[in-house]
Amino acid sequence: MKKLTLAVIVLIATTVTTNAQNPTGLHITNSFHIASPGGWDYLAVGPVNDWLYVSHGAQVNILNKKTGDSVGVIENTTGVHGIAFDVADKKGFTSNGRLNNVTVFELSTNKILGQIPTGTNPDAIMYETFSKKIITCNGRSHNLSIIDPVKNTLIDSVDVGGKPETAVSDGAGKIFVNIEDKNEIVEIDAKTFKVLTHWSLSPAEGPTGLAYDVKTKRLFAGCDKLLVVMDATNGKIVDKLPIGDGCDGVAFDASVKNIYTSNGEGTMTVIHEDNANKFSVIENVTTKRGARTIALDEKSHMVYMPTAEFEAQEPGQKGRPKMKPGSFQVLVVGK
Repeated sequence: MKKLTLAVIVLIATTVTTNAQNPTGLHITNSFHIASPGGWDYLAVGPVNDWLYVSHGAQVNILNKKTGDSVGVIENTTGVHGIAFDVADKKGFTSNGRLNNVTVFELSTNKILGQIPTGTNPDAIMYETFSKKIITCNGRSHNLSIIDPVKNTLIDSVDVGGKPETAVSDGAGKIFVNIEDKNEIVEIDAKTFKVLTHWSLSPAEGPTGLAYDVKTKRLFAGCDKLLVVMDATNGKIVDKLPIGDGCDGVAFDASVKNIYTSNGEGTMTVIHEDNANKFSVIENVTTKRGARTIALDEKSHMVYMPTAEFEAQEPGQKGRPKMKPGSFQVLVVGK
């Protein structure tokens, strides 16, 4: 056996310690700052170019996802929550919570093509691949709005019996929706747009973010300090795993089988899917306070989370702290 020098021993010890503390290697690699005022909610990685769409106050800021440089703005989207894309028709859609409508824009030019009425306070928005429709989750009217993205018209609505927070699709005719105030997931037929069943998430509460693994048919529901794994074929709870506080977003990276929850406390919980019935918490990556929503770039495996700097709260003060003017930013997390 060769003798090891002191320097080599120190290097090995440091590497082992570092890997034990940061097993995924994920950390904040960059921060994109946006000086304009206003709150925020979701963000989305665009389907073309290298663009990142960020909801912010009364507009959507479009950034180069690699550099953070501004490449455009979608204006007049007051109270905007989310952004969705119809690639085939080359359109984008924003859910405007305070306007109770959806803005339609051209992907190539960002030109606004029109606005479509929805239910009250449209929040999360998605393009559903089976029905080829745009769907909004309307928090105050407790329903989903179904939009034809070709004709730019509202064609249907679905009463879900509670506050819909996030919807995902299995791509094969089923839609699943987190109902935040009922602590359940609703299953919807994407052919008829009728509710099929309600599945309880109890004892978990306050479901917000939702993701889906098409191969294992597992739903990942981000709740208060818990990630619930549910079998999408029958509604049975497969597992419950601890996550950070204040989760409002969940993403699933199918290529590495990792689930990410963005926690407003300032962490991102990483959970590995060992198989359809076994899941392991790997790490709580340090992010920043307020980084509660998330977008995953499936090509680069980079993760994006919006937040800001906040003013100190007085002892006993409740509610979200006040953000410092001009401090809005998007965190970039990767290796």
